[in-house]
Amino acid sequence: MIRIGKLLWSRFSHLLLRPKRLAIFEACLIGLVSGLAALLLAQGVGWLGGWRQQATHLIPAYIALPSIGVLGGFLSGLIVDRMAPAASGSGMSEVKAVLANVPMPLNLRIALVKLVSATLVLAAGMPLGREGPTVQIGAALASQLSRWFPTSPDHRRQILAAGAGAGLAAAFNAPIAGVLFVVEELLQDVSGITLGTAILASFIGSVVARISGSHNLDLDLHLVVFNTSFSAGEIPFYLLLGILAGGLGVLFNRSILTSLTLYRRFLHVGLPWRIGFAGLIAGIALAALPDIFRDNAGLKELLLTGNADWQLVAIVFCIQFFLIVVTYGSGAPGGLLIPSMVLGAALGYLVGVAEHQVLGLSLATTYARVGMAAFFCAVARTPITAVILVFEMTTDFNLVLPLMIVSVTSYLIAELLDEGSLYDRLLAFKGIHLTKETSAQDPWTDLTALDVMQPKVETLSSRIRLEEALQAFSQSSHRTFPVVESGKLVGILTQKDIANFSARGLNGENLVSDLMTPDPVRIDPEDTLAYVLHLLDRHNLNSLPVVEGRRLVGIITRSDIIRVEAAYLNNESLAQPKVERARIIHQTKSPETGQGRILVPLSNPKTSLTLLEMAVAIARDRNYEIECLQVIVVPRHHVLAETPVTTAESQKLLKQAIRLCQAWRVPIHTQILVAHDLSSAILETIEERHIDLVFMGWKGSTKTPGRVFSRVVDTMIRQAVCEVVLVKLTDRAIFERWLVPMAGGPNAQQAVRLLPGLISLSKTAQVRLFHVYDGSQERQADDRADFEPTEEVLKLAAQFLKPQVNASILTTSVCADSVSAAVLSYAKHDRSDVIVLGASREGLLQQMKQGNIPAAISRQSNCNVILVRAF
Repeated sequence: MIRIGKLLWSRFSHLLLRPKRLAIFEACLIGLVSGLAALLLAQGVGWLGGWRQQATHLIPAYIALPSIGVLGGFLSGLIVDRMAPAASGSGMSEVKAVLANVPMPLNLRIALVKLVSATLVLAAGMPLGREGPTVQIGAALASQLSRWFPTSPDHRRQILAAGAGAGLAAAFNAPIAGVLFVVEELLQDVSGITLGTAILASFIGSVVARISGSHNLDLDLHLVVFNTSFSAGEIPFYLLLGILAGGLGVLFNRSILTSLTLYRRFLHVGLPWRIGFAGLIAGIALAALPDIFRDNAGLKELLLTGNADWQLVAIVFCIQFFLIVVTYGSGAPGGLLIPSMVLGAALGYLVGVAEHQVLGLSLATTYARVGMAAFFCAVARTPITAVILVFEMTTDFNLVLPLMIVSVTSYLIAELLDEGSLYDRLLAFKGIHLTKETSAQDPWTDLTALDVMQPKVETLSSRIRLEEALQAFSQSSHRTFPVVESGKLVGILTQKDIANFSARGLNGENLVSDLMTPDPVRIDPEDTLAYVLHLLDRHNLNSLPVVEGRRLVGIITRSDIIRVEAAYLNNESLAQPKVERARIIHQTKSPETGQGRILVPLSNPKTSLTLLEMAVAIARDRNYEIECLQVIVVPRHHVLAETPVTTAESQKLLKQAIRLCQAWRVPIHTQILVAHDLSSAILETIEERHIDLVFMGWKGSTKTPGRVFSRVVDTMIRQAVCEVVLVKLTDRAIFERWLVPMAGGPNAQQAVRLLPGLISLSKTAQVRLFHVYDGSQERQADDRADFEPTEEVLKLAAQFLKPQVNASILTTSVCADSVSAAVLSYAKHDRSDVIVLGASREGLLQQMKQGNIPAAISRQSNCNVILVRAF
């Protein structure tokens, strides 16, 4: 039975997943789910709104309505802020952006949050509509469905449009208008959508809404007793209505944007408090108005029955206009089309009263219905949708010509005064500018190198030896390294170059500048991806450096091109995520009297003071200042400026550092940074504060695959544009017996230069300069001449130290097959307290055979270990 079931399911899924059948299935499912979502929203608003109405009979309205408004707004804002910030506002503009291939979140989580939050807002009495939430909910459900059934980007876009259309159709019970609005406003293009799926989804969504009785805008239910007609004498009044609607529609759009700006600029509180404030204003206004306005449909009922006094309608129009603007500006989840139609009905009613007084040809309620289309068109700039929408809701053919007159007039006036729909302006307010070409975005022509490049680049200095470059390649997955001098690109070094350097008559002692390709092919940040791809193919390259002038700012690899192509096919963000720079949250400064700066990143309170004492000793010897740094790392998906952090422990640690430096009379500056990445924050500080030496602790080993010391330490050794000193401290912070292995490299020489300052921490210091040579070399040599250069190095180092330190200086050379084993054995025999090493720069050929010597020593030694990397 199980086998038969699997066979049947396999055949069913094979038949279902054919493109056309899948599209029909998805359209039906989306229409059904969107209709049910609209039903839940309508029923929830009705039930909670009824409870609000009952509350006014038990509690005075001037207490109940403002209190409910504040509570509903606050709860709605809290849900949105904590669970899905993208669910704030109408949601219509966000759907339009997603349909234009702008990467914005749209998923099941947003749909659920929008449903609950919009229910609370609308039930609390805020004068917004449910069409915006239903459109976003329908599109979000469609987006989630497209993730469960992965398809092509065009098909996904088609399904999203169908979901948006179904949501709008369910809100207005107008399936044709739902499809037209999607095409006319959200897509502004029919070339990328199969209208069949949108029509099918909209039809099913509308049917669900009609069967459930959740629609509340069917004007024919209220106006069948009235007879409508149209005569030529009414044309001037319809033109007047179109002109007024166009002008006031522009004012409405600008007021919405002004409200958003004022909230952002002056009301610096969280979203829950902003929406709660809007709910308070709405509640106070509703308490002051007659009882009929306390129901969401109150104004509509008043206008459609024709029993309203024109003075009251004028007052309510102004109040409603103000409340909509205030409420939406707070970020409340609600739509603007239904409120705009209600305003249009009020405006049309006023014009209808004037016409009836002058000509007596038509009822004011006729103008109210026509006014809905006029104001809708002025806000959304969709004249065809406006005509069809009101016609579908009234089913009155006599209104077709008046609807066309007012809609076209309103559209022309609005476009004359201010181009673009409200949703275009809302997207522009968020920094998103859509064009007709956006929907057919071509990443090769629309994206630039700046959008896709990797800003963090592993580089090599032109002054390092080829041995060191070989080690850099062995520890990295990159096959190409830009070569820089003072941040400027001077060449490129490839894996092929470094592998064949011996064939060109070079050896490990040669510099990178001897082997690199000078003046490499490069690109500017503004170059398009099409040009980047052309250069990669033309020159058969794997990567291209990105430069501004000669300054290296990034790199683009073939992997980045593949990532862009994959993102484009999956309708995801095409651009390389920008790395947010570290943010300073606390800073102190002293007079800048030193000749250089030592950066001391502090993290472990147990070793920080010892580490700082060592750095201060070097600072006194060199007349340097201390730059003390604490970095608080937060997850990458958090915005640094909005992430709450605690600085009490950090400031306590920095205060201890300040007291220590003041006692030693060394200038100290302190910083606390919030960053996404520790190594990036340190590198940024090195650049910004012009650091000469980084002095930092590390635990002495790492379990991270592919790392020699640790991720942060390896990055410092590779990329820091200054001298680097790394310290592994043991429980015995004693610095009396110093062991300094040497092989003549620049790092060991730099370590010797640090000793005068460090030895000031000792009382009776002993320094042993130590050299290990290969036993096979000794057996092959005829005499000791081959070892004289190394012994000369030891002699010069001893001569340098003797006049500068109050310590005994000894030199020792031993023969061994393993450098690290010899150093460890001698340190144990000599009872050394400290081993001072060059960081991965000496004896590279031995390291390739035996592993990284400093890493092996630091991992196995029980001594304090100091690693030095020269610059």
